[in-house]
Amino acid sequence: MDPELPGVTPATTRLGWVGTGVMGASMCANLMKAGYELCVHSRTPTKAQPLLDTGAKWADTPAEVAEQSDVIFTMLGFPSDVKDVLLGETGVLHGCRPGQVIVDMTTSEPTLAKELAAVCHQQGVKLLDAPVSGGDVGARNGTLSIMIGGDAKTAQRLAPLWEALGKTWVLQGGPGAGQHTKMVNQMLIASTMMGISEALLYAQQAGLDPNLVLESVQSGAAGSWSLSNLVPRILQSDFNPGFYVEHFVKDLEIAQAEAERLGVPTDSLSLAQSRYRSLLETDRGRLGTQAIVLAAAEAAGINWSAKQTQDTSEPN
Repeated sequence: MDPELPGVTPATTRLGWVGTGVMGASMCANLMKAGYELCVHSRTPTKAQPLLDTGAKWADTPAEVAEQSDVIFTMLGFPSDVKDVLLGETGVLHGCRPGQVIVDMTTSEPTLAKELAAVCHQQGVKLLDAPVSGGDVGARNGTLSIMIGGDAKTAQRLAPLWEALGKTWVLQGGPGAGQHTKMVNQMLIASTMMGISEALLYAQQAGLDPNLVLESVQSGAAGSWSLSNLVPRILQSDFNPGFYVEHFVKDLEIAQAEAERLGVPTDSLSLAQSRYRSLLETDRGRLGTQAIVLAAAEAAGINWSAKQTQDTSEPN
C-alpha cells in the first residue's frame, strides 16, 4: 500500500511551488498567508522575489523543490513546460519519494495529464490535474474555481489547500478530468469574449457611452464574470494581462483538438481562436485576453476608442 500523507496542516505539511507568474505568485502567497511553509522555483527568479522577501525558500531546480516538500504545485504556461518541469533532468519527479503529491494547476492537455499520472503512479507519487478559473483577480483574492482530476482520496485530503486558494473546488473524475472541465470553461469564455467585443463595438458605433451601457447590462441577464471584470479594463484601455493572449490561444487549440476528437461542433470556438490568433500574429500575445476587442475592431475596419460617449444633455 502506498504511504499516505498525514493530515494536511501548516504544522505537518511542507509545500513546494514551481512557476511564479501572474497567477502562480498570488496563489503561492495565499498558501503562505494560510501559514504553510513554501519552497519555490521559477524560471525567472525575479518573479519569485516578493515571495522570498516574505519568507519562502528558494530552490535552484524543480527537483530540489520536491526534495524539500510534501505537496508540490506547478503553475506553468504550456504542456511542454509541464512535461519538462515534471520529467526533465532536474524535474520534480526526480526529487520525489513515495507518498508525495504533485498538483499541476497549469491548463494543459487531458491526455498529457493521464500520461503523467501513470508515470507518477509507478514511482508511488500521486498526481492531480487541477486547473483553475478566475484570472488574476481570483488568484489574488483566493476565490478561484478549481477543477480537479485524479485520485478522490488524495483530492479530499488536500481540502485545506484548495480552501486557501479558491472558493470552489470540485473533483470532476479521474486523471485528465480537471483538464477536460477547464476546456469547457475556456470554450464558454471564448464565446463570451467574442460577444463582449462585438457588443462594445456596437455601443461605440451607436454613439453610446460604454460606461453607462455596462452599468445597465452587467446586472441583467447578460451579466458575467468577464463582463464585470474585463470590460472595465477595456474601457480604461488597460490591456495588461490577467491572463495572456498567448496562453489562451494555447488553451483554445487544445479545446479545438479535443472537441474535434469528440465530434463536437466548434463554430464559435473557431472564430474566437481566429481573432485571438490575429493578436499573436501582430506581436500582442503578451496582452490580456480583453485585447480581443482590438482584434474585433480591426477585423471590422473600425477604430476602437473607449472614450466614445453619447451627448445625454437635454436639447436647448
